[in-house]
Amino acid sequence: MSATAKAHTALFLVALIYGANYTIAKEVMGGGYLQPLGFILLRVSSALFLFWLFHRAFVREQVERADLKRLALCGLFGVALNQMFFFSGLNWTTPINASLIMTTTPILVLLASALLIGERITWRKVAGILLGAMGAGLLIAFGAQLSFGGQRLLGDLLIFLNAAFYGIYLVLVKKLMVRYHPMTVIKWVFAFGLLFVLPFGGPELWSADWSRFTPGIWLAVGYVLLCTTFLAYLFNAFALSVVNPSVVSIYIYLQPLLAAAIALVFGKDELTLVKGLSAALIFAGVYLVSWNVKRSERREV
Repeated sequence: MSATAKAHTALFLVALIYGANYTIAKEVMGGGYLQPLGFILLRVSSALFLFWLFHRAFVREQVERADLKRLALCGLFGVALNQMFFFSGLNWTTPINASLIMTTTPILVLLASALLIGERITWRKVAGILLGAMGAGLLIAFGAQLSFGGQRLLGDLLIFLNAAFYGIYLVLVKKLMVRYHPMTVIKWVFAFGLLFVLPFGGPELWSADWSRFTPGIWLAVGYVLLCTTFLAYLFNAFALSVVNPSVVSIYIYLQPLLAAAIALVFGKDELTLVKGLSAALIFAGVYLVSWNVKRSERREV
């Protein structure tokens, strides 16, 4: 199997992992077993231990001092802000809402690429950005009216900000993925991420009542720590070493379908007309933004 084929396989597995994560992680937080920021601290510290262990055993690569600033920014946007805003938002919104809003990530990646690395934005991309923003705005504006109250609106907004932070991270980290082994980059990204998360997640993790955890909750926590954190970031890191951030972000499209299917199977959410319309607008916007990207990628990879 070629490196490109392996990268696309890894990205599909990431979409599948995240698709299930919307429902699984919410079980842990919704039941009051772990608060969002405490859960993030547990994720980051556990993943950092695994990344350092694997790096020491198989890679042992050093980074240049000049790259530490970029690694710190990746830790801030790709781990701390990204994960804290996502879990806090997911705690207050639904799996389908969260997964739909996350489909704005490809649009946000292109915006970040234009601002950070000077990528040109065409009229087609502008039209796609507007459609995607309308879809996300519709979901956010009407989400609270369709559900339990104002907290749902705040949750949707936090998920949208998480998508923006993740888009910035994908653009920032690409240069590092080309220069270093993916395991080296992720090890340092999580090391800096832990420093940013610790002050916020420490009190919540310390106050957790571990005696309440059932075997099912322990399995859910294990899934988030091993699959959603360690494997997903590792697979994404490998893919970014082969393809560009736009290709990685395209696989966000699969997450709403997978998350919706999983949430509906478990009876944790329901489809509504507004969510369907929001999804149509977001997907139309994403298609317009990524159309040229996908054509060029077919020539490049």
